[in-house]
Amino acid sequence: MDRAPESGNDRKLVVSGLGGIDLSAESDSGDGLDVIPWLKSPKTKKFMGKQDQLAVIAAGRALRDAGIEEGARLEGAGVYLCVGYIPFEQQDLEPLVRDSTAAGRFCMERFSAEGLEQVNPLLTFRCLPNMPIFHVSMNFGIQGSYFITYPGVGQYYLALERAVGDLRRGVVDLALVGAVADQDNFLVRHQLRRLSSSGAGSETDWSVVPDSAGCLCLELEDSARRRGGNPRLELVSFGIEYEAPDLLAGPMTYSEKIAPDRRPGAAGRRPYHGAASLPLSLCQLSGAGTAEEIVHEVSTFDGFAATSCWREYA
Repeated sequence: MDRAPESGNDRKLVVSGLGGIDLSAESDSGDGLDVIPWLKSPKTKKFMGKQDQLAVIAAGRALRDAGIEEGARLEGAGVYLCVGYIPFEQQDLEPLVRDSTAAGRFCMERFSAEGLEQVNPLLTFRCLPNMPIFHVSMNFGIQGSYFITYPGVGQYYLALERAVGDLRRGVVDLALVGAVADQDNFLVRHQLRRLSSSGAGSETDWSVVPDSAGCLCLELEDSARRRGGNPRLELVSFGIEYEAPDLLAGPMTYSEKIAPDRRPGAAGRRPYHGAASLPLSLCQLSGAGTAEEIVHEVSTFDGFAATSCWREYA
C-alpha cells in the first residue's frame, strides 16, 4: 500500500465528528433532504441539485457532532470531497437528445440552437461535480485547503490521503473529509448496471443504489481535545494501491467489505453507496463504545485497492 500514517509521528489522527444521510433509511425518509436549516441563505437552494443538498447536510451533521458551533469561522479548516457519477434523469435528457438530432444522428447545428433551448439553465449548476464542495465551503465558512475528486470509493481514499497529509503538515487544523453519491437516477443506474454486469462482488446488491452522503471531521487528537472535542474514532492506518485496469484482459471486478458489520441486514447483500460508502458506514457503525477496530477493504472497477483501520474510543 502506498501510504499509512507516517512512522515516527505519534500524534494520533482522530475523527471528532461524523455525519451521514441515506435516503433509503427510515430515519432519513420524509424530511431527510431538508437542507434549509444548513443554508446561510435559503434562496441559494434553487441553485442546488440533490448531490449538493446531500453533501451540505452530511457536512453540517458532522460539524454539529464535532461540537463546532453554528456560525463559527473555520479559517483553519479544509474540505476534501469525493463526488459520485454525474446524475441526470431521463426526462432531463430526452428533450435535448430529441432536438439535437437529424436523420437519426447527432447534429451540432441543432444542438447549439434547438437542443439547448430544451435545457433548464440551472441544470448545469445542479450537476457539476465541483458544486457540492462550493456549497459546503460557502455555507460553513470553510476558508482553508480544498480537494475534490470523482467518482468512487477508491477516489475517496485519495481525498483521505490528501487530508491526512495536510493535517500532518499543519496546512489545516481540521479536515472535513466527505463523499456524496446522487445515484438513484436514470444515468447513474445505467452506468452501474453496465459496470456490475461485468464483475460485481457477490456481497453488494447492485439493484439497491441509494442517494447518500457521509462526512468525517478529522483532526489531530491533541488539537481536537484543546478545543474541547471528543474523539469518536482513531485512524489507525490506511493504504492505497492503484493499477490501471487492462480493459482487454476481461471483466473488471469490484469487491468491498467492512468488519465487524453490526448494521441490520448486514448478513445479506448490502446496498451500493458509491463514493459515500466508507464515511457513511463509519457513521452507522460508530458509537458502540467497545473500543474495537473497524476494518474497511475495497477493490474497485477502476483499479484501486484500498484498506483502512479505525479504532473506536470506549
